Amino acid sequence: MKRIALYACLLVLVGGISLCPAQEQRGTRAQERIVHEVRHELVMLPYYSVFDDLSFQVDGGTVTLLGQVTLPVLKSDAENVVKRIEGVDRVVNRIEVLPLSPMDDRIRRAVYRSVFSLPGFERYAMQAVPPIHIIVKNGNVTLVGVVANQADKDRAGLQANGVSGVFKVTNDLRVEK
Repeated sequence: MKRIALYACLLVLVGGISLCPAQEQRGTRAQERIVHEVRHELVMLPYYSVFDDLSFQVDGGTVTLLGQVTLPVLKSDAENVVKRIEGVDRVVNRIEVLPLSPMDDRIRRAVYRSVFSLPGFERYAMQAVPPIHIIVKNGNVTLVGVVANQADKDRAGLQANGVSGVFKVTNDLRVEK
């Protein structure tokens, strides 16, 4: 009798081990689907602009929203659309709403004109969601997003730094691989 119970336990253990990779693969595919859907939903938000930066992290069924936005409604809209995605159990909203400032608004427009008027930068400006985002907080500018090469990253940083009223420029642009 003990021998039969031992064989039954071994069979269950071996069977469980063989199921783990399949379950893990399904979990990975589910997480990839969630990442894809979250990215899509955030990009489709109606008030999302070149002056906002939205990012996220997915850990199982938990999505953490990150970034900075100019409009408070964008923070709540982002959370609401992500909550409705199948497989998302919890949303942690760490999006910062930037302070209202006429001076920051002026700097945003000036940096936009300065950067996107560079020769060759039309390809970035003409996309539905430009890959370069300009974040301005209290006169400090942060450039985030993706550019094609190191030269474009450097040129964008120099142009932003030349705008009147800018205290500091942080160039967090990434170069495509």
